[in-house]
Amino acid sequence: MLMHLQFPLEPFNAAVRDGSAGQKIQKILEAIKPEAAYFCEHNGHRGGTLVVNVNQASDIPVLAEPWFLTFNAHVEFRVAMTPEDLGRANLDALGKKWA
Repeated sequence: MLMHLQFPLEPFNAAVRDGSAGQKIQKILEAIKPEAAYFCEHNGHRGGTLVVNVNQASDIPVLAEPWFLTFNAHVEFRVAMTPEDLGRANLDALGKKWA
């Protein structure tokens, strides 16, 4: 899954000012162990995209709550496929079935 994060100005600005933003982010990343993490701008706000495993629906709060509670972040999940996953989808057969 892709997990998109968007941070509101506060409390993130306060964490940057007091020097705790990086420490808080590291603590969350160590707890949720994403496969990859990228931080960037999202719709004019600080944000990021993480690659995470969601094996069951109950994994979602474990991944999202630290961001909600620490930074009041907006969190979205997107299903993502590797090229191998897409190959297993058998698009040729689906195309014939639904043509």
